[in-house]
Amino acid sequence: GAMGAAADAEWLRWVTKQFGNIAGKDREISLEEFKSALQVKESFFAERFFALFDSDGSGSLSLEELLGSLRLLLHGNSTEKLRFLFQVYDVDGSGSIDAEELRVVLQGCLRESSMALPEERLGALSQALLQAADRDHSGSITFPELREQLEAFPEILENLSISAASWLKPPAPTERRPRCFSREFWRERLCGCSRECRGARLCCLGAWAAGTALLLALGALRHRERGPALALARGCGHGLNLNCALLAALMLRRSLTWLRSTPLAELFPLELHVRGHELVGYLVLALALAHSGAHLAHGGLAQGPGQVALGEFLWRARPGAGGVAGTAPQTGLALLALLLAMLVCSSPCVRRGGHFEVFYWSHLSYISVWLLLLLHGPHFWKWFLIPGSLFFLEKVLGWAWRRAGDLRILEANLLPSKVTHLVIQRPKSFRFQPGDYVFLNIPAIAAYEWHPFSISSAPEQPETLWLHIRALGQWTNKVYEYFQQLELHGLEPNPPGKSWRERRSQHWEQGSGPGQRRRSCSVKCYLDGPYGTPSRRIFTSEHAVLIGAGIGITPFASILQSIMFRYRRRKQSCPSCHFSWCEERWDEEMTLQKVDFIWITRDQQHLEWFLSLLSKLETEQAELEPGGKFLELHLYMTSALGKGDVKALGLQVALDLLAAKENRDSITGLRTRTQPGRPDWAKVFGKVAAEQRGKVRVFFCGSPGLARVIRGHCQSFGFRFSKENF
Repeated sequence: GAMGAAADAEWLRWVTKQFGNIAGKDREISLEEFKSALQVKESFFAERFFALFDSDGSGSLSLEELLGSLRLLLHGNSTEKLRFLFQVYDVDGSGSIDAEELRVVLQGCLRESSMALPEERLGALSQALLQAADRDHSGSITFPELREQLEAFPEILENLSISAASWLKPPAPTERRPRCFSREFWRERLCGCSRECRGARLCCLGAWAAGTALLLALGALRHRERGPALALARGCGHGLNLNCALLAALMLRRSLTWLRSTPLAELFPLELHVRGHELVGYLVLALALAHSGAHLAHGGLAQGPGQVALGEFLWRARPGAGGVAGTAPQTGLALLALLLAMLVCSSPCVRRGGHFEVFYWSHLSYISVWLLLLLHGPHFWKWFLIPGSLFFLEKVLGWAWRRAGDLRILEANLLPSKVTHLVIQRPKSFRFQPGDYVFLNIPAIAAYEWHPFSISSAPEQPETLWLHIRALGQWTNKVYEYFQQLELHGLEPNPPGKSWRERRSQHWEQGSGPGQRRRSCSVKCYLDGPYGTPSRRIFTSEHAVLIGAGIGITPFASILQSIMFRYRRRKQSCPSCHFSWCEERWDEEMTLQKVDFIWITRDQQHLEWFLSLLSKLETEQAELEPGGKFLELHLYMTSALGKGDVKALGLQVALDLLAAKENRDSITGLRTRTQPGRPDWAKVFGKVAAEQRGKVRVFFCGSPGLARVIRGHCQSFGFRFSKENF
């Protein structure tokens, strides 16, 4: 189409520009310069492309040779493009591809997709491809045989006939987070929620804005006789009373967790309480600046005989100046400085830039802020009485509960990409819901720091809790390094007072996967929680689509285990004839009829984080309902190139052939085939809609950028979308 032609023309311009930047006076480029110009990752395909483009065999490429070859690929028919593909694979130019050439090509494909497989698997893949395509059993593949084999994959021929620009395209720019306080930043905070909660969110935003505006107007009207500056200052002060109390109310985690179990959870978007806290914080700072500026303006305008100088008014407490003992100007300036510091230190640029500790410690100044507010505002205590009392009660109860139990980390498993899997002794009477999170404190790492993590084990797991912690900031890196050091110096094989059985939950134990190092230990820790998330909506859906990106799988690990536990409970089996039937009484807590779980991960190593859990879920599904598809897994590896890329076509076809033959994926060992690249959301959701298994709800945990993409597709299919802030 026109779009494809335009993209091809743009790509040829890019190639021409790259060539011009690199070519010397002779206007020709060498193999090394060719690799640099087209940003080809590995040498095998670069060498093959170079050899085929170098039509005169001179050992260097002219711009005419390069563009002539590329135009032939872009505008040629599928047979011509297949001929080029065959020549790439026919390394020795003999006119046929033998087993050794296939192995060399597949090894190059693996490197291009940032993957590694054992030699035995590589041999099995090359044999699968050879056996499928070698129709005359000659031990090699000819061009007609290759063409006949690829006709079984029409989508490949379709891609070859559309465009070849993707074969050597430059890497796509990486997704950038919105800049702090940019238009995208505000859009994400104001509009980034599900369609279902949009009405409730707008009602809450409207009530909040109306309440603030009403208080501001009433305060200003009451003092209008004393000038516009003082009227504005008083109005802003009234608005600050409400919003400073709201700041505390929105962080009552225990109270909000309890509210989620009541009918009020349907009326208020409780899952957005942190975002609400942020928005109220921005308004508090804006009102505080206006309040202070108006007071300074009023003080400057009121200078005259008998009036106190502005400097003395600001720096010395005096009766009649407002606040306790006339300290309003001084406490006001201190409050403004603290609020500014808290805002700067809590911006996403600081928190996501690996400086979570800066945010954490600066936010502890909220105690000083509330004390100063009580000294500064004569009526603030009336607004703060209920939320402040609840906040104080929550903190005292939490502190007492945390210190009562002597908890231990029983195992630390170091996973690829610096992920630490902690197995923690489960406290007695510790009840939580799938998707809940806890605050963790490890005194050996930092005595006073508490950090939130989703619980990745199911509530039905009786003796232990799992946490998966990715090393992204200072504290999380210290956790990984601490347990790495323990491993290097040898860990205690069996903590005192704990038998082997007590330290393990036999049914739920996660097996050691490749790249996983499992070690028993006994490290003291404290937990604060659990705190609730809106995961209950997953269980009350009809057809749930769960999408996790990267470490965003963590809350879904707990949810998936719990779903399968409840599904197992729903199924009954006769011990003599093994006949299965569904309970007539449906589980009131779970109305699910179908679950699709989609995990998008960057590379092969990341798949190892939860590989054994996914394998266990597949096994349970097969045991409970052979051939059934109540739970369907979909895995995507973004570093892997797709079938449309000549640098991966052979590998992906071989993986498909071997997966069909062995009924397992060569990359993970699961029954589910790992798909290369990113999901085609239109196709994924089209397949979900075609299943007609009830109303579809999509739950996503991952980056805001991907959330926007998925939300757009959900709207076009009429699916409900929720971005879970686990």
